[in-house]
Amino acid sequence: MFGAGCGDNNEPTPPVGPTAEAPVPEDSVPTTPVDSTTVPADSTLPPIDSAGVPSDSSGDLDPSTLAAGMQPGIVFGSYQMAPSDLNTVHTGTLRGGGITENNVISLLTAIRAKGGRLVLKMCMGSDSYVKTNGVFDIRKWKALVLRFKKVDLTPFIKDGTLLGHFLIDEPHRSAKWGKVIPQATVEAMAAYSKQLWPNMTTLVRVVPSWLAQGPVTLTYRSLDAGWLQYASGKGDAAKLVAAEVAAAKSRGLGLIVGMNILDGGNGSSKVAGWTKGKYAMSATEIRTYGAALLNPLNEKGYACGFYNWTYNYFGPTYFARSDIKSALADVSSKARAHYRTSCRQ
Repeated sequence: MFGAGCGDNNEPTPPVGPTAEAPVPEDSVPTTPVDSTTVPADSTLPPIDSAGVPSDSSGDLDPSTLAAGMQPGIVFGSYQMAPSDLNTVHTGTLRGGGITENNVISLLTAIRAKGGRLVLKMCMGSDSYVKTNGVFDIRKWKALVLRFKKVDLTPFIKDGTLLGHFLIDEPHRSAKWGKVIPQATVEAMAAYSKQLWPNMTTLVRVVPSWLAQGPVTLTYRSLDAGWLQYASGKGDAAKLVAAEVAAAKSRGLGLIVGMNILDGGNGSSKVAGWTKGKYAMSATEIRTYGAALLNPLNEKGYACGFYNWTYNYFGPTYFARSDIKSALADVSSKARAHYRTSCRQ
């Protein structure tokens, strides 16, 4: 089984068992701890925008005619999807926890067979793997990343199956890492990745506007792209993505976009989210926010990928709803028609 999921070579390597990726709260720091044991109160998932929903027409990708690296537009995927979940709507996945040098080639081969694309997090699942005394430890992160040099990732990088290396999640959150991971450290992490795999794209899940706040003397030579994960509480999606595109351009960075589908709704769906007190998005929200993220103020398009949080937890049940399937298919079609943008600006 593949899960979703950071040193100096003489640093002890943490265990590499099949750890599940810990849930990631939205970008704002919660005032109270998230109750990780909470099960959504509404496990039956009542109807959302159910009127006039077409049947699901998604099918498998055809890798014989559509190589992974040559698909039109940009990838549309979700965290924690298995290769078997990929199809004409869901063309990519993001994985990390439990993925090691021993099983990554099998994972990539299975994704390639479906014509899909992978964003890979190499530092396991739980943040504890890369902390010392509760604070981020880059030596431990390097040790985990270095394991993957034991296998040949180059063919998958070349053909586009391995879309990029997800370096770290939310470096700006002191509540997550003990203290903020500085922008210069993020760039150093990207430089270490490029030292090992010069042609692999480097990604960090934090908005470009935060990356742009780094010292004016800091040039992002190794970090390729930032990340905007949208939730309804962040305001107007079109204006927000336009501002992040401008920030990305100001520092020569690309931009991944996506939605917090399971926790980022405005409540109109009436479907309890994974986190207590939050809501999953309705089909209408998915369509509205998705279109805005892909077309910032009528630009031809700047996003280089679209990834949603998340397919695990109750995602399989939620994603199986006919109205949600239809909405996701609509946004996926926009991603497929999107200008074929590179994350490496």
